[in-house]
Amino acid sequence: MKDVELKLVCELTRNSRKSDRELAKAINVSQPTVSRIRKKLEKEGMIDYSGIPNLAKLGYGIVAVVFGKRDYQKHPEIVTQKAKDFVKQHPNIIFGAAGLGLGYDRISISIHKDYSDYFKFIQEIRVAWEGLMSVDSFLIDLTSKDVVQPLSLKQLVCSLEKKEKLG
Repeated sequence: MKDVELKLVCELTRNSRKSDRELAKAINVSQPTVSRIRKKLEKEGMIDYSGIPNLAKLGYGIVAVVFGKRDYQKHPEIVTQKAKDFVKQHPNIIFGAAGLGLGYDRISISIHKDYSDYFKFIQEIRVAWEGLMSVDSFLIDLTSKDVVQPLSLKQLVCSLEKKEKLG
């Protein structure tokens, strides 16, 4: 990624509502340059626009990180479509992927109003994936005073800028 593109991504992460003129001033390039680069980054899928709501203020008290481990010996087939269908039926799943670590090879992150909502959800997972996968979860209480960094991508801006300065 070029230097000016990275600067633009950083500025948009800080505030995606800035005009191209404001962005141009912030990163010290012309407004047409910002417009051209923004369109290119959008087309390439490098940037997308959405707000990051305060989940607790919206009534979601729990974030669940669910770890899964497939039983490859009993079920070597790939079940990606089943997973995609499950996610479509559960819009509270905000992330899901295959991965590797801690003895697991699947992960999902979901949001829940309260513990009973989470409990119903985890039961549905266990029924849907019975025999295919074992699951464990880690729960985060969003209303706790122990949340030291609320969900935000603004911290990412600092990381990107430090990377840029280090070359």
